[in-house]
Amino acid sequence: MVKLPIVPPQGSIRPAVIALFDFDGTLTYCDSLLPFLRMAVGRARFWAGLIILTPSLLGYGLGRIDRARLKEIVLRHYIGGWPVSRFQEAIKRFTTTTLTSLCNDVAMARMRWHQEQGHRIIVISASPEAYLTPWAASLPIETVLATRLEFRDGIVSGRIHGRNCRGDEKVARLSAYLDGLEGYEFYAYGDSAGDRELLALADHAYYRPFRRPGSGLTFRFRFIKALS
Repeated sequence: MVKLPIVPPQGSIRPAVIALFDFDGTLTYCDSLLPFLRMAVGRARFWAGLIILTPSLLGYGLGRIDRARLKEIVLRHYIGGWPVSRFQEAIKRFTTTTLTSLCNDVAMARMRWHQEQGHRIIVISASPEAYLTPWAASLPIETVLATRLEFRDGIVSGRIHGRNCRGDEKVARLSAYLDGLEGYEFYAYGDSAGDRELLALADHAYYRPFRRPGSGLTFRFRFIKALS
């Protein structure tokens, strides 16, 4: 259970409070990228693709391919070459039919608690900004800082634009967005090593606070977790 903070004495001056939420495994029960790809291309093509991608998955497991490179290989295989219009239609279907069902009710309640306290809320994730931003539009989320995908001449290239948003990149993206990290009180929620730096800067850090025993088994294999 997440403990609520102690209320400061009346009359004290508080800095601006910002709640930082990781997405996959924190606001959701599982990773979101592979469910998106499975919905986008269909079950048969999705599972056949994993077989084709086995050498790359093994390469990651052996340390020969890094996370960002593996993510690009997977993205390029499934959606590389798609017209942006087709990609956007897949995002619309995913955000309206699937993504909400992946969300953890306890985590979403915690987000609403921060809203009630008047705190700013930012989602920072290695998942694609392309589907997180429209998902967040109807929620009390100030902004989404996430992995950006590359588009060329109206086509999805399958490459990452900039850096994969995990680890120190999360802190760098947050600092750039806020124009520095001084003068804030941070709450941070995360579930993996990719959130370590974000949790380290927080005044109130919560590691896997919403996970129930036995949960989070879907898509939790190491090579799949590498995509987030």
